[in-house]
Amino acid sequence: MDEAKLHFLTKEFIPLLKELPADAKGKWGKMSAQQMVEHVSGFFKVSTQKLKIPLVTPIEHLPKFKEFLLSDKEFRENTKAPGNIVPEEPVPTRKASMNEAGEELQNEIDHFVAFFTDNPGTKTTHPVFGNLDYDEWVLLHYKHVTHHLRQFGIH
Repeated sequence: MDEAKLHFLTKEFIPLLKELPADAKGKWGKMSAQQMVEHVSGFFKVSTQKLKIPLVTPIEHLPKFKEFLLSDKEFRENTKAPGNIVPEEPVPTRKASMNEAGEELQNEIDHFVAFFTDNPGTKTTHPVFGNLDYDEWVLLHYKHVTHHLRQFGIH
């Protein structure tokens, strides 16, 4: 377990978002800051099976994706999720404010930790990376959130 990455996700990530106005635009991509926060919440829901998206990666390609996940490589700017997992146009915001979106995200992060604490050894399916255990999800969530922080000039 990478304790530093887990600490970042659980303690440092949300405070960094408080700097962002809801309508802030990133250096790339089409999402506003609030749309990004709600998008990240959705992927925490995928990791705890609250939201199920089927695998889109061909089985024979999973080792290549796992190699990327376990590496120190970052997602590139404008990385597009395969298989139309993320719509081309941003989804309208669901929450009334950036603050509400941030609270939901914090709740999903807390639920993520509790889910895997209560279900040790469990693997859940990411639509691109396949079945991931807790440690792998921590790595993926870290890569994902730091990608979006870079997008908005924070990290």
